[in-house]
Amino acid sequence: MKSCIYTKLVGERTSLGATRRKLRQKRENNDRKLSRSVNRIRADMVEISEGQKRIREGQKEIRKRFQEISEEAAKLREETNVISKQSSENQLRIDLMFQIVKARAENDYAKDALLTQTLRDLMGKRNLSKSNPSEEKQEEQE
Repeated sequence: MKSCIYTKLVGERTSLGATRRKLRQKRENNDRKLSRSVNRIRADMVEISEGQKRIREGQKEIRKRFQEISEEAAKLREETNVISKQSSENQLRIDLMFQIVKARAENDYAKDALLTQTLRDLMGKRNLSKSNPSEEKQEEQE
């Protein structure tokens, strides 16, 4: 009876070589899984870096476009200021002309002469500033 139990135990025992094979297979399986995970992570990193590169390029384009828009806005502000100044000057001349017509209607020749001379001076100053733009800039700075 003893021999029967002993043979049974021997049969159930695994050999040292079989145990090592199982451990090596587990290690190889784990290494393969780890290798696949590393490869997947590397692929993800490449994808992420490409995405970041596209984002940086997009930001550069947006900065460039924003700069262009800012420059255009500055030009438009300057044009608006010039138009506003011209409009004010035109309104002043129209007011003088209206006062001249009113003075003539009232036969107030002294007032008519004074307003006419003022209008001539204003128009002469305007014509000078057109021919010499540096004077106009100096006047604006004062």
